[in-house]
Amino acid sequence: MQINSNQLPETPKQATSSQVAESKLARAANQLVVGIARHWLALFNLAWGTYVVLPILAPIFMHFGLFAPAHMIYTVYSFMCHQLPDHSYFLFGQSLTPLKPSLEAGGMPLSVNLFQERQFIGNALVGYKVAICERDIAIYGSVLLFGLLFGLMRRWMKPLSIWVYILFLMPMAVDGTTQLIGLRQSDWLLRTVTGILFGAASVWLAYPYIEEAMQEVLESESQREQPLPA
Repeated sequence: MQINSNQLPETPKQATSSQVAESKLARAANQLVVGIARHWLALFNLAWGTYVVLPILAPIFMHFGLFAPAHMIYTVYSFMCHQLPDHSYFLFGQSLTPLKPSLEAGGMPLSVNLFQERQFIGNALVGYKVAICERDIAIYGSVLLFGLLFGLMRRWMKPLSIWVYILFLMPMAVDGTTQLIGLRQSDWLLRTVTGILFGAASVWLAYPYIEEAMQEVLESESQREQPLPA
């Protein structure tokens, strides 16, 4: 009886090659996990730093005529921020924090439609807006700053109580909500202070827990690599 070669059992050589490939893949995945656990804070700070620096580059690009990268940044961040001009910093203009009357006098179209208003990037007269609002700059900038400080205090810092975290969150919630429903108008200073409180408290709440989890990963890996007693 003729035996189909496709029905032959896998040879030991083939099985060994498969096992070697799986072993290499497992080692690579394990090294990736260990690398992230060991350097998670640097990765976080790099990510937040990139997130907060790119919006600042947008008006710089506009000022120097690099319109394509500037518009790309504005477009990407439009999904993550309202980008209202009178809630944003403007670079290369007469004021860092121009209000709506000044913006309208400087060329921003008159409109009651916020979706149309947010499309105004700026011009040579009033400057060009940063691609995220004042409050977001404060939030993510403080996350980066306090993330860097956490690197110096990670051995001693304990997680913030959830109730204290809520207290830190309340100023931003009150400021944003009362402005949203028309009770009052906020300003750049309040947006900045409340944003910093929220960003700093978020780091204080989350990073000690992340550090603890990553240390457990490293300790588990260290124990796994120890040779078994004979």
